[in-house]
Formats: sequence, structure tokens, C-alpha cells
Amino acid sequence: MDEVDRKIVSATQAGLPIVSQPYHKIAAELGLNPADVMTRIQRMAEAGVIRRIGVVPNHYKLGLSANGMTVWDIDDGLSLELGRKVGDLDYVSHCYLRPRRLPVWPYNLFAMVHGKSRAEVEEKAASIGQLLGSASRGNDILYSTRILKKTGLRIAA
Repeated sequence: MDEVDRKIVSATQAGLPIVSQPYHKIAAELGLNPADVMTRIQRMAEAGVIRRIGVVPNHYKLGLSANGMTVWDIDDGLSLELGRKVGDLDYVSHCYLRPRRLPVWPYNLFAMVHGKSRAEVEEKAASIGQLLGSASRGNDILYSTRILKKTGLRIAA
């Protein structure tokens, strides 16, 4: 990363401007050519400097105020395959594997589900349970009790 890359990262790390041509706006603010900004961002993404560019919706403003982290005890030999299937469900916002902490915590597969009500979250969890079938040896739902501000790494320009 050179100085120009750092300026682009600094200008975009809190989010892209909500305009029809966000890269043009960033280029204008930094005194750069829009094509150069787009090329540099693509290069940084391909190099892994930028992991992803995506939308982060506020699920509360979308009416999805019931948020449950479903946790599952899945055989370790099946967890990767089944985790991918669960993660592909359109109502799972993120899914990952974590080590168990026996004897207190038997769960190794985590899948976040959002809904308008706890009943909706429970229906979605039941659907995950059907997908997992007999591979699931137990599960639970951990409901959010407060909103935590989530931000990624921030660097200074």
C-alpha cells in the first residue's frame, strides 16, 4: 500500500457515500481520477488488503428485532459440510465453527438468524434442525439483549 491507497482506505472505511457514483465522489474528495480509485480498490481487494465490499444493513430498521444465535452440537467430521449448507440458507446472516468448551459448552456450529419475532426465529431454527437431521446432537438459541456497535479495523490516513 502506498500513500494514495491509504487515503482511499481512510476515505472508504466508514462506508461508501450513498450516491449514484460513490467512487467518483471519493475521487473528487481526494483529487484523484475515478478510474484510478476503482483500479486501486480492485487491486487491494485482489491482494487481500481489502477483504470485501458489501452492504451492512441495519436489521432493526428493517423490522427484524428478534435476533438469535442458533448454536448446534454437530459431529466434527460433518461440521464443515453441514456448516456450509446452513451458511447458504438465505435467512442465516453469518455462520461459523468454534471449538467446544466441554463440559459446559457442547456447541461447535453457530448460525445467526434474524426475525420479526422470536417465534419467527424459532421457526427458522427448526428449519435448520431439519436440515441437520440426526447430525445435530443438541442445540439452543441465544437471543440478543442489546445492540453492540460493530466496526472493523480502522486505520489513520
